[in-house]
Amino acid sequence: MIARLNAEGTTILLVEQNARRALALASRAYVLETGRMVVDGPAAALAADPRIRAAYLGLGEAAAP
Repeated sequence: MIARLNAEGTTILLVEQNARRALALASRAYVLETGRMVVDGPAAALAADPRIRAAYLGLGEAAAP
């Protein structure tokens, strides 16, 4: 339903704990930690980012800061 509404031109702000699902649906994403935006960009880029994959998707290892 969310994808259909978006395809019809409705902008949607999705606040979701399931990062994998949210990134699959979104065209753009924002990552918040303790109330602050720490990273943003195209959802596909965030889904491929090793830091995001390790910290929020449970995949791979986090890169050193």
